[in-house]
Amino acid sequence: MSDTTPAPRQWSPTHGDPYRPTPYRPERTAPEDSLARAAHLRQRMDERRTVRAFSPDPVPDQVLRDAIACAATAPSGAHQQPWTFVLVKDPGVRRRIREAAEQEEKLSYDGRLGEEWLAALRPLGTDAVKAHMTDAPALIVVFQQRYWLGEDGTKRKHYYVDESVGIAVGMLLSALHLSGLAALIHTPSPMRFLGEVLDRPENEKAFAVIPVGHPADDCEVPDLVRKSLDQVLVQV
Repeated sequence: MSDTTPAPRQWSPTHGDPYRPTPYRPERTAPEDSLARAAHLRQRMDERRTVRAFSPDPVPDQVLRDAIACAATAPSGAHQQPWTFVLVKDPGVRRRIREAAEQEEKLSYDGRLGEEWLAALRPLGTDAVKAHMTDAPALIVVFQQRYWLGEDGTKRKHYYVDESVGIAVGMLLSALHLSGLAALIHTPSPMRFLGEVLDRPENEKAFAVIPVGHPADDCEVPDLVRKSLDQVLVQV
């Protein structure tokens, strides 16, 4: 960074601050360019698949960091950005997470889920074995901050936390896919063990575990069909 480049602004809590608007004048995209970009993005995102068989080959840290930075641009309730992304590469920690997740998953598949939920999962070929937790070279564990916790113990409620973090996770999956990586969303239930293994503070609650990497050479995925646009779009 040169002496003339301003330092990036650091976030700090804005609770109770006055409204301070700033001009927003992005360059408008020409219609033909917008059509081309949208078509390309639609085609690329249609190639995205949830992967459960990962290669152990490493991926560049900066790709993961940039994808998380993209996710952190998501809109959030009152701009409180109620998320924490924990990047886990240590093999021992990933092993502990897998062992704890499989304990919970075994209980679920042995009956805790109920037959209706198990029947819904059957076409996907899933089970209690979560090898992707240790096969993938990295995990991104997403936590939602149920409230803001200051260094002095001050607490302030966050708003629309589930919605905000859900949007951020969707943007994270898109960024990873468009960067050439594969991922899946894993939500073991209950997930309290994640906060314990990763030593997260009291205001954070685990939202999802996302293994990230390249598909294994022998990777297979379920033969699924997505709903057509006509089945999901209602225009008024």
